[in-house]
Amino acid sequence: MGDRQWRELLQQHHAFVRRQLVRFSGREIDTAGDGFFASFDGPARAIRCASAIVDGVRPLGLEVRAGLHTGECEVVDGKVGGIAVHIGARVASLASEGEVLVSSTVKDLVAGSGLMFDDRGEHELKGLPGAWRLYALAGG
Repeated sequence: MGDRQWRELLQQHHAFVRRQLVRFSGREIDTAGDGFFASFDGPARAIRCASAIVDGVRPLGLEVRAGLHTGECEVVDGKVGGIAVHIGARVASLASEGEVLVSSTVKDLVAGSGLMFDDRGEHELKGLPGAWRLYALAGG
């Protein structure tokens, strides 16, 4: 794929992701290449958005992955930061293609939502103490 084709595909990807962010009340924080960093006012909406994106970009020939965590964040000069952001990034790095991976914190908060998860075991997250149990959205 040449530069022009890649740029067009990336534009389609970004447009689709942005439509899903609007649909699920997400807020785009930043992008890097083909990756998005977004925030939501509820974890179930974030999971449903991530799942819609994973499924929705397949017709473009893309397989994406998503990682989610929730926690206290700091806003400094309009940028979101804090340990929760780092945990989310580490979770995302462990997701497989086509997978929505969440921390146990997220899983616990969406109890009763109808969302189902498969246990992916405990993982060490670089730069963070202890082991973290992660879950994959079932059917996602």
